[in-house]
Amino acid sequence: MVEQIIDVLRKTVMITGFVAVMMIVIEYGNVCTSGRWRQWLSRRGPTQYLIAAVLGVLPGCLGVFAVVSLFSHGIVSLGALVAAMIATSGDEAFVMLAVIPADALRLAAILLPFGVIVGITVDAVRRRVPVQGIEPCDQLEVHEVDECTHFNRSQIVQQWKDCTLGRGVLCIGLAALLVLYVSGTVGPESWGWLRISLVSVTVFVLIVSATVPDHFLDTHLWEHVVKSHVPKIFLWTFVALLISTWVATLVQMDTIVDYSRILIIVAACLIGIIPESGPHLVIVMLYADGILPFSALLANSIVQDGHGMLPLLAQSRRTFVAVKTVNVACGLAAGLLWELLL
Repeated sequence: MVEQIIDVLRKTVMITGFVAVMMIVIEYGNVCTSGRWRQWLSRRGPTQYLIAAVLGVLPGCLGVFAVVSLFSHGIVSLGALVAAMIATSGDEAFVMLAVIPADALRLAAILLPFGVIVGITVDAVRRRVPVQGIEPCDQLEVHEVDECTHFNRSQIVQQWKDCTLGRGVLCIGLAALLVLYVSGTVGPESWGWLRISLVSVTVFVLIVSATVPDHFLDTHLWEHVVKSHVPKIFLWTFVALLISTWVATLVQMDTIVDYSRILIIVAACLIGIIPESGPHLVIVMLYADGILPFSALLANSIVQDGHGMLPLLAQSRRTFVAVKTVNVACGLAAGLLWELLL
């Protein structure tokens, strides 16, 4: 039992570390481009569905937050919003890339065109829904003082002389994570593409964290990524892995799945309704352990959107319910169709 818990803890550290560094990379890219990538979504016509789905399929919440913000201002249609929400897997996409990379890419290749098709269909059967008086999600703002200063020696020296708590803790944590990866204590035990990728990305993020301006680090990395996301990701990943380990050990899920695949798909869709990253990790881990079929993972991924829909829930509950209803119907249909045809 103790060995199992230690193994779960190692996997949790590896997954949480990977998710955190990828979130920092995306935050860094968003600020470096002054958020200009989000302006692509303002294009009207068929292009908006593809752009919305592409931003949705990107791991994390930034892309879908942008789509929600633009929909709230009437810039993109309801169909584009649906396309993004079907394509996204939220923070779980980071986890899948770390645990089941091949299946993660296969899933993304399915979700992206499927989201586009459903989005176009939604707008074809229902006129665009105008939304008035809704404020955008402020998670994606690029503040006026945001800078993407690269390796300003005098600035870096001064920042380390007056090192903030966020910079110090983040850099120490990344350095420790790097040591764990290199030594094989966490992650792959031997050198291969996965360990090289983990080490390379972590080194890059460590350099970013050591050199970026204080405002960017404290506001975007420390407050948003580390304090807001990392604790939840760590806790949910640890719990999901424990549940997965327990289920694999004590419950004969293979037999249940063989006799009740339809119920498994329905359950995966119901879990997908939860507008938060975390609970869906149970589905990911059970699939990674070979317990659940791909149809359940597909159905759950179509329905769930991490916490990308939370801003919309706070702004327009009617639209939230409408989008979730479409996603549940599509998730059930796709999961059952996969079972029937493959």
